[in-house]
Amino acid sequence: MTERNADTDIDSNKPVFAAELFPHRSLGRRGFKVMLTLAGAFCLIYGILFVIRGAWPIGVFFGADFTLLYGAFWLNYRSGRVREEVTVSRTDVSIRKFSPSGRMVEHRFNPFWTRFLVRRHSEIGVVSMHVRDRSHHTDVGSFLNPEDRESFAKAFKRALATVTQRI
Repeated sequence: MTERNADTDIDSNKPVFAAELFPHRSLGRRGFKVMLTLAGAFCLIYGILFVIRGAWPIGVFFGADFTLLYGAFWLNYRSGRVREEVTVSRTDVSIRKFSPSGRMVEHRFNPFWTRFLVRRHSEIGVVSMHVRDRSHHTDVGSFLNPEDRESFAKAFKRALATVTQRI
């Protein structure tokens, strides 16, 4: 009879690879506040100017423009709260997806049955990435830009190769 070492069990659950993926935002919170302040001041000043001159419908349109601009950026930043946590250990591949509302969906795979499928385009590079096993599949990093997809694909593929090698 062989004895199992508790340290081996702990090491098999230790992540070999861990990444948190989130979409890139070119305009930070501070830039958003500055842009919104400037746009608001512009719309307010010119809206009041047109209302004073008797062209009140144009003043209303300036208010509507500002409201739509604010709404578009609010939706954009809300969608930016999407993120994915990817971990690879000797016994498990876990992909946790978080929606903008905070709801989490977790996909678990056995690393020895897991296949990482990468679709490429000759000009763009990595177009999509999917993790699949015998029973289910999921996409990963669909919101990443092409450079980040490329670096993630290399690192994830290397991690899967590391954990599936025989000791």
